[in-house]
Amino acid sequence: MDQLGIKSYSELVKKSTEDISWWWRTCENVLEIKWSTPYSKVFDPTPEIENTVWFPGGKLNATQTILDQKLNKEGASKAFVWEGEDGSKNVLTYHQLQREVGMFANYLKGLGVKKGDVVASCLPMLPETIVAMLGAIRIGAVFSPIFCGYGPAAIASRISNSTPKLLVTCDGYFRKGTKVILKPSVDEALDIAKLEVPTLVVERLGAEIPIVKNRDSFYKEKVTKESSVADAEIVGPDDPALLLYTSGTTGKPKGVIISHCGALLQPGKEIYFNLDTKPEDVFMWITDIGWMMGPWQVFGVQTVGATHMIFEGVPDFPNSDRIYRMIEEYGITHLGHSATTMRMIRRHGDKIIKEHDLSSLRILGNTGEPIDPDTWIWEMKSIGNWNCPMINLSGGTEIFGCFLLPSPIVPLKPSTLWGPGLGMDIDVYDDSGNSVRGQVGYLVCRKPAPSMTRGFWNDYGRYIETYWSRFSGAWYHGDWAFIDQDGYWFLMGRADDVIKVAGRRVGPAEIESILNSHPLVAESACIGMHDEVKGEKLDCFVMLKKGGKSDKETADSLKRLVAQNLGKTLEPDKIVFVEDLPRTRSGKIIRRLIRAVASGEATGDLSTVENPESLQKIKRDWEIGEHDKG
Repeated sequence: MDQLGIKSYSELVKKSTEDISWWWRTCENVLEIKWSTPYSKVFDPTPEIENTVWFPGGKLNATQTILDQKLNKEGASKAFVWEGEDGSKNVLTYHQLQREVGMFANYLKGLGVKKGDVVASCLPMLPETIVAMLGAIRIGAVFSPIFCGYGPAAIASRISNSTPKLLVTCDGYFRKGTKVILKPSVDEALDIAKLEVPTLVVERLGAEIPIVKNRDSFYKEKVTKESSVADAEIVGPDDPALLLYTSGTTGKPKGVIISHCGALLQPGKEIYFNLDTKPEDVFMWITDIGWMMGPWQVFGVQTVGATHMIFEGVPDFPNSDRIYRMIEEYGITHLGHSATTMRMIRRHGDKIIKEHDLSSLRILGNTGEPIDPDTWIWEMKSIGNWNCPMINLSGGTEIFGCFLLPSPIVPLKPSTLWGPGLGMDIDVYDDSGNSVRGQVGYLVCRKPAPSMTRGFWNDYGRYIETYWSRFSGAWYHGDWAFIDQDGYWFLMGRADDVIKVAGRRVGPAEIESILNSHPLVAESACIGMHDEVKGEKLDCFVMLKKGGKSDKETADSLKRLVAQNLGKTLEPDKIVFVEDLPRTRSGKIIRRLIRAVASGEATGDLSTVENPESLQKIKRDWEIGEHDKG
């Protein structure tokens, strides 16, 4: 900002959104993106915003920036550190990672994989996962990570759509002390999809698994025999690098295409400018390679030349203090998560925090869902010691990054996302497409960005319908947003989760934030149920902290708390005390499943659910009533 003569961060954001050509040129220069052929201009403003052409004339490969360019400055430094649930460890420097990637790239070439072909993985967070991703992109192929927690049908739907030339998986992995045998699920998925795809198996557990002759082979036997020297295939900036599938709540998964320039610029921008990451930092986001934040972390951190931390399993197993121990042991400077993950960690109390030195932490981060003020304040105080700004960010798989996030140099309010990201010209619209303030509306983006998906794989029409048909010339993101009187931005949840009570719209996150502030509440989820008079009524499912009583007195106090904050109209109709809430492995609470159970509808695909057993218990608790359990 000093170099540009800009006095405030707000002024920088304003300039970056008003002149996106200036911004993205400035951004790629600061990030030192490596071009094989310079571009003629930043973007071609075609008549259709949804088909913007970025950096016409330019040529590059994303791995040149995040691998090759780092070798002179950070070559001997750590690219990433991996920790297994069983205590196994592995560290790869930038030099070592480049060699591993070279071997995998040459293995792919030997299979006949070429530019534009898809290489899919169904792997947890392992060192080989990172190598496979970068090796595929190195030769111009498209890498498609599939969440390893999916069932065979969900895996099958994704490989049926992408028809990969290679599928990389493993025999199994550790999770919460259990050996999860993965390979049979992948075999079943291939049978369902009726595909014969060469399958490369990483031996994580050394478990006995079925091997299909002439189809399956082992990673160590094949990849390690290859040469480690592999030049990058030079491609266009808009050529696909990643194919990421969104799980979605209804309909078939969407195959989101992320380009080479988008994979570099958006995460690089956010991790450098907004998360203040330096080459000497150790960055960890609690996520999975099957979710957008996994590849986002790798590309962003390695664009900066820092170290990222990945691990197998969950942050509170085998010991409840695992996350704090890792911060201390590895000198982690950046800790990111979902709000639900942090609430789970919080249940273990503050005492174990005090047993560890967390002084290396500089930055905290949240994404995936709105974070309630109570959790926000607790984390800032108990983990960050009021010294670590909370970079609460939100965007999506479809833009491989964020629309909203703050900077460490701006003042914050609890739970806020502060405002627009650099270069992201976003707004809040009402139903008629008018810009609104002081009321809840739809989050939109009025100008293109390099990381916006280039369409859905084999389904361009659905891409247009999903993002560009609601409001003319603006990307409709499907989030419910609010800008307060001081100009601070807040997300209220997904627009399709919004509840309308007596004509008043409310996001479930707003209700849940109030409930979670109650001293007895650990977590909550709110849904709207049909009501003849009000249209919809509020039903709230509440998990209590240890020692909390699920009785009428507690239920009434929670109802009063909501009414005091939002008015009598939005007082919950029912408080249902539950043992657990359904959530994805990335920590998001799945409200649609709660709604399905309460309304007696079919729950549908449960392959993304971490704890499907919670649904039967919720059904039981719903039928018992809000405070009849004693």
